[in-house]
Amino acid sequence: MSELHRTAVVAVGGNALILDKKHEDVASQIDAVKQTSKHIADMIVQGWNVIVTHGNGPQVGFILRRNELAAGEVHQTPLDVIGADTQGSIGYMIANALDNEFIRRGIQRPVAGVVTQVVVDGADPGFTNPTKGIGGFTTEDKARQFEKEGWMVREDAGRGWRRMIASPQPLRIVELDAIKTLVEAGFIVVGVGGGGIPVVEEADGALKGVFAVIDKDRASALLAADLEADLLLISTAVEKVAINFNKPNQQWLDRMTLSEARQYAAEGHFLAGSMGPKVEAIIAFLEANPRGQALITDPPHMVDALAGKTGTWIVNE
Repeated sequence: MSELHRTAVVAVGGNALILDKKHEDVASQIDAVKQTSKHIADMIVQGWNVIVTHGNGPQVGFILRRNELAAGEVHQTPLDVIGADTQGSIGYMIANALDNEFIRRGIQRPVAGVVTQVVVDGADPGFTNPTKGIGGFTTEDKARQFEKEGWMVREDAGRGWRRMIASPQPLRIVELDAIKTLVEAGFIVVGVGGGGIPVVEEADGALKGVFAVIDKDRASALLAADLEADLLLISTAVEKVAINFNKPNQQWLDRMTLSEARQYAAEGHFLAGSMGPKVEAIIAFLEANPRGQALITDPPHMVDALAGKTGTWIVNE
């Protein structure tokens, strides 16, 4: 890494792409990405080297729905290829928005999107107990039809039925050397989109796509650790992290040590469907990179959070 700049992996959450149910179309996604790109550009002006990762959950769901609607008319798209499709489309949106923001500001920095594969273990327990919801919510009748097609389905807390899929732990980023080379050459890189395309390594070393999705925060943490990044910034829908969330004794946190993060996670303060994977990913990053720091905040507060004015910092003791 360049010694002249601090390096940050910025994991962009779904709220940076889709603001709400009324703004799911592509034009609205592009508008949302433009806003987030302004905040990333602010970081770059401050001297940060930035590698951007992103979620793709809703976009994968849209393509799955298109598969259903087009069944019998055109070929179906396998899940690993859907992951590649969304990495390309979202990577283009982010790269294009950053390019245009740089032109507007007179910043001379190239941007590159990297379609990224991530190796997982074919024997990961996630494959025998799928826990990651995919696609939209549906009725029990439709869910049973999915079940006949080979999907595992589950009712989700009264919100409807949903297809479930494995979410194995990321082990190795295949294109890591390419990302390192681009960063060292001064590129702002967009990579590991949607957690990366999950692949398994066969006995002869060949890589094969598998029917799974990888949590994007876990994969972002792996990338940040591999790059020995100074900072893992996870952008989400809230300005800070809270314990006792939505309870009378709710407490917003400005700072957590690694041991406090472990303690709060063990006490169940961070739910699996929201803040849990983010804190888990940060714990993994800090354990792998003791000199690193992590930050959770929402896109509009990135710069203020970097200045210590808001956000939740997680640091080694």
